[in-house]
Amino acid sequence: MSYSLRRWSPQKHAAISAPPLLLLHGWMDVGASFQRCVDRLAAERDIIALDWRGFGRSSTADQTDGYWFYDYYADLDAVIDYLSPDVPIDLLGHSMGGNIAMVYAGTCPERVRRLINVEGFGLARTQPSEAPARLAHWLAQLKEPVSMRSFASLQEVVEKLIRRSSHMEEGFAFWLAQQWTERKDDGRWHVIADAAHKRVNPVLYRCDEIQAAWENIAAPVLLIEGDEAAQNLSKNGRDLQDLEARLSKLKCLKRFKIDRCGHMVHLDQPDALAQAVEHFLSN
Repeated sequence: MSYSLRRWSPQKHAAISAPPLLLLHGWMDVGASFQRCVDRLAAERDIIALDWRGFGRSSTADQTDGYWFYDYYADLDAVIDYLSPDVPIDLLGHSMGGNIAMVYAGTCPERVRRLINVEGFGLARTQPSEAPARLAHWLAQLKEPVSMRSFASLQEVVEKLIRRSSHMEEGFAFWLAQQWTERKDDGRWHVIADAAHKRVNPVLYRCDEIQAAWENIAAPVLLIEGDEAAQNLSKNGRDLQDLEARLSKLKCLKRFKIDRCGHMVHLDQPDALAQAVEHFLSN
């Protein structure tokens, strides 16, 4: 398989004063969505955003039955080997990307200098008794075709993006729509992602193992939250006390909440996110 990397290099003749910053997008997103935030960051380092396997322009194996976090960890390790084999890098992950970054930073603590987790709280705790039903659900899904959503027009895509990120600029939404979807021979705009992502994962979320990785993180961690997103955690049945207990085990944690902001922080408030990132990485 091949990985697509979007790279923003320092301005010509600028002195590079910091390690690379690698940006990790969330589920059903693409690396290009960080563009507005990157526009507001100082250009004194290499900034790279990847497309996870099966999303955007990164490829995947043919006839994939599903996607596994362990593959994402291995992919991230390979990308870091390519970008900065000898020097620890800075990581910023949003949502799923934040969850991957946290486990990776606890597994390979020597490879991460600083870590910014944007709305990557981990999944809800599961119980072993849930395993048979989850596996049965996955087996049933394998027998049915899956497909990604398509849109009749680019304007429909823009409207979808703005519903998901209500504070996003419409002009940027129009640009992002062309990165997130592509027009195919049927004349419709299709999300650029493997439909296998829509299948349930048959492997339960092993919270205790995740917690062990979090506790092993050596890098300072900045957790960034959207003020409007916090309400959705409880609405979706998340145990906020359990989440706080997980976070309390981190060795060096700072938290920052951004106003007028939902889960898609980098789209809703790119200025505020960039300021928080700059301050954390430079101090």
